[in-house]
Amino acid sequence: MTHIFEGTGVALITPFSNNEVDYQAIRNQVNYLIDNNIQSIVVNGTTAENPTLTSEEKDNILKTVIEENASRVPIIVGTGTNNTENSIQASLRAKALGADAIMLITPYYLKTSQRGLIAHFEAIANATKLPVVLYNVPSRTNSTIEVETLVHLSKNPYIVALKDATNDFDYFSELQNKLDLEAFALYSGNDDNIVDYYEQGGHGVISVVANVIPAAFQDIYKNHEQRALRFQPIAQLLEAMTVDVNPIPIKYLASLEGFGQYEVRLPLVPLNEEEQQRLKEAYQQYKVGVQS
Repeated sequence: MTHIFEGTGVALITPFSNNEVDYQAIRNQVNYLIDNNIQSIVVNGTTAENPTLTSEEKDNILKTVIEENASRVPIIVGTGTNNTENSIQASLRAKALGADAIMLITPYYLKTSQRGLIAHFEAIANATKLPVVLYNVPSRTNSTIEVETLVHLSKNPYIVALKDATNDFDYFSELQNKLDLEAFALYSGNDDNIVDYYEQGGHGVISVVANVIPAAFQDIYKNHEQRALRFQPIAQLLEAMTVDVNPIPIKYLASLEGFGQYEVRLPLVPLNEEEQQRLKEAYQQYKVGVQS
């Protein structure tokens, strides 16, 4: 069985103009990403400010991405919530609109046991019958998918991948020892660890910074011999992006490239002018270094 993708997937931002979704900016960015070797696009995830989007906006964003993509790369849609039935309905709508796969985050606020995680994920997967990427991000949900739970879930024919945002390489190694990695893919959810993740056998990344530097990020995956060297300037840019939580910094960088205005929706707020200037200088320094 082949994986949904290998290499760099991008967690797509939602560009806004005057607090409305900028659908033309989405179209422009989809083409930019594909022209620059992105291997998959993840729609309506954390980086897309998913909780601030209406159901209608989510559906329209997905329609726009699928139409512009024209089957060039796999489209994965974030449909997971802490409400199983709502997640099923969102997943079925995504399937009807033409999504290639869905991504399911661990339930948040209404936390559950490992047994509850199994029941939740399998109910959605079995109802939707699309490939499923599970999303383990304990820093945001205060919940984690334990190794044995994932091994159990991997036996479901629809659950085929994990976005691993734990940054825990002991966890990663244990998963590798217990999963069939010909059938199940492991994707990093952390831009800053991809060199080690790839060197230790990871299949790819679902990236934030690839919204603006897609070709360079995919090159890290492809260029085995010079990964660490090529990653150094990216690491410096990522350090500058720690000025605030995702997706606040990447939305600013994307606006510099013309993908929407620099807007986020409450409760997120934009960087102040000083922070914007520091991040802009770091981004310009990165681009000058790459071009020199």
